[in-house]
Amino acid sequence: MRPGALLTTGEAAVLLRSSRAHVVDLCLRGLLPYVRVGAERRIRRADLEALIRPGLGVEELRDLWLHRAVAGKLVANPDSVLAAALENLRRLCRVHPEGGARDWLDRWEVVLDQGVDAVLDALTSSARYAVDLRRTSPFAGALTEPERRAVLAAFAESRRDRARPMSAERREHVLQRV
Repeated sequence: MRPGALLTTGEAAVLLRSSRAHVVDLCLRGLLPYVRVGAERRIRRADLEALIRPGLGVEELRDLWLHRAVAGKLVANPDSVLAAALENLRRLCRVHPEGGARDWLDRWEVVLDQGVDAVLDALTSSARYAVDLRRTSPFAGALTEPERRAVLAAFAESRRDRARPMSAERREHVLQRV
């Protein structure tokens, strides 16, 4: 299949090794871009591959690791973590009453209003929308300083032990076989 080809939700589900319903859910939450062809959703192969193997930079990966740790605390104590995030969000909205940062803060407000599952997705997803959303995270202070240092140390260690990255040709070959 050509790299720019449009996939059905069923084809995308096969490549993601998930259900078609999960792909539709990703589309509806804005984590997987799609277009409508008639009554059906179509997904660009490049968007799906970005979801499978996002090209995150070092800072984005570091933020992902930190937010995954926050997700663990959210699961353990959702009420207090969400309350602290809402308080931080209110404070940040006062500091940024307009502009680009405010747009992302408004998006956080929508995510927080949707509940724990939506917040967990935003905290742990590698999708571009979630990566951009985490740049204005209202979860400052959710991790103690020792917890934060431990996550950063583990992240640094994981970067030292990384295996060689897969070449683009090899990745395309693997994706075609799936």
